[in-house]
Amino acid sequence: MSTTTTSHREYESETAHETMKLDALAFASAAAIVSAVVMLLLGIFGAVGVYEGAVEMMEQWHLFFEPTIVGTVAGMIEAAIISFIFIYAFAWLYNALAR
Repeated sequence: MSTTTTSHREYESETAHETMKLDALAFASAAAIVSAVVMLLLGIFGAVGVYEGAVEMMEQWHLFFEPTIVGTVAGMIEAAIISFIFIYAFAWLYNALAR
Protein backbone atom coordinates (compact mmCIF):
# COMPACT_ATOMS: atom_id res chain seq x y z
CA MET A 1 0.00 0.00 0.00
CA SER A 2 1.22 3.39 -0.93
CA THR A 3 0.02 6.54 0.82
CA THR A 4 1.00 10.06 0.05
CA THR A 5 1.82 12.26 3.00
CA THR A 6 2.64 15.91 3.19
CA SER A 7 5.31 16.91 5.59
CA HIS A 8 4.59 19.57 8.18
CA ARG A 9 7.26 21.86 6.71
CA GLU A 10 5.73 21.79 3.25
CA TYR A 11 2.36 22.75 4.70
CA GLU A 12 3.90 25.60 6.70
CA SER A 13 5.74 27.01 3.72
CA GLU A 14 2.57 27.02 1.61
CA THR A 15 0.44 28.79 4.22
CA ALA A 16 3.04 30.98 5.89
CA HIS A 17 3.00 33.52 3.08
CA GLU A 18 -0.78 33.80 2.87
CA THR A 19 -2.25 36.65 4.87
CA MET A 20 -5.57 36.32 6.55
CA LYS A 21 -8.21 38.61 5.09
CA LEU A 22 -11.09 39.78 7.25
CA ASP A 23 -14.64 39.89 5.95
CA ALA A 24 -15.24 43.48 6.98
CA LEU A 25 -19.02 43.34 6.69
CA ALA A 26 -19.36 40.15 8.76
CA PHE A 27 -16.87 41.36 11.36
CA ALA A 28 -18.62 44.74 11.73
CA SER A 29 -22.05 43.10 11.87
CA ALA A 30 -20.94 40.76 14.64
CA ALA A 31 -19.52 43.68 16.62
CA ALA A 32 -22.76 45.63 16.18
CA ILE A 33 -24.82 42.69 17.45
CA VAL A 34 -22.55 42.19 20.47
CA SER A 35 -22.71 45.92 21.29
CA ALA A 36 -26.50 45.94 21.07
CA VAL A 37 -26.76 42.91 23.36
CA VAL A 38 -24.43 44.53 25.90
CA MET A 39 -26.57 47.67 25.88
CA LEU A 40 -29.69 45.56 26.36
CA LEU A 41 -28.09 43.85 29.36
CA LEU A 42 -27.01 47.19 30.83
CA GLY A 43 -30.52 48.56 30.34
CA ILE A 44 -31.98 45.58 32.17
CA PHE A 45 -29.36 45.79 34.92
CA GLY A 46 -30.00 49.52 35.28
CA ALA A 47 -33.73 48.99 35.64
CA VAL A 48 -33.14 46.35 38.32
CA GLY A 49 -30.45 48.36 40.13
CA VAL A 50 -27.49 46.09 39.44
CA TYR A 51 -24.12 47.31 38.07
CA GLU A 52 -25.12 50.92 38.63
CA GLY A 53 -21.57 52.14 38.03
CA ALA A 54 -21.47 50.62 34.55
CA VAL A 55 -24.93 51.98 33.79
CA GLU A 56 -23.86 55.47 34.87
CA MET A 57 -20.79 55.28 32.63
CA MET A 58 -22.91 54.26 29.64
CA GLU A 59 -25.26 57.16 30.34
CA GLN A 60 -22.27 59.50 30.24
CA TRP A 61 -20.66 57.97 27.14
CA HIS A 62 -23.78 57.45 25.01
CA LEU A 63 -26.09 60.25 24.00
CA PHE A 64 -29.35 58.29 24.01
CA PHE A 65 -28.86 55.54 26.62
CA GLU A 66 -31.00 55.50 29.78
CA PRO A 67 -32.15 52.54 31.87
CA THR A 68 -35.70 52.82 30.48
CA ILE A 69 -37.27 50.87 27.63
CA VAL A 70 -36.97 53.73 25.13
CA GLY A 71 -33.50 54.69 26.37
CA THR A 72 -32.30 51.10 26.19
CA VAL A 73 -33.54 50.63 22.62
CA ALA A 74 -32.03 53.98 21.59
CA GLY A 75 -28.74 53.02 23.26
CA MET A 76 -28.76 49.66 21.49
CA ILE A 77 -29.21 51.35 18.12
CA GLU A 78 -26.54 53.95 18.88
CA ALA A 79 -24.03 51.34 20.08
CA ALA A 80 -24.70 49.10 17.08
CA ILE A 81 -24.15 51.94 14.60
CA ILE A 82 -21.00 53.22 16.29
CA SER A 83 -19.53 49.71 16.61
CA PHE A 84 -20.36 48.84 13.02
CA ILE A 85 -18.67 51.97 11.66
CA PHE A 86 -15.50 51.67 13.73
CA ILE A 87 -15.05 47.91 13.30
CA TYR A 88 -15.76 48.10 9.56
CA ALA A 89 -13.11 50.82 9.25
CA PHE A 90 -10.69 48.71 11.34
CA ALA A 91 -11.24 45.61 9.19
CA TRP A 92 -10.90 47.63 5.97
CA LEU A 93 -7.65 49.18 7.18
CA TYR A 94 -6.34 45.79 8.30
CA ASN A 95 -7.07 44.29 4.88
CA ALA A 96 -5.42 47.23 3.16
CA LEU A 97 -2.26 46.95 5.26
CA ALA A 98 -2.13 43.13 5.05
CA ARG A 99 -1.67 43.15 1.27
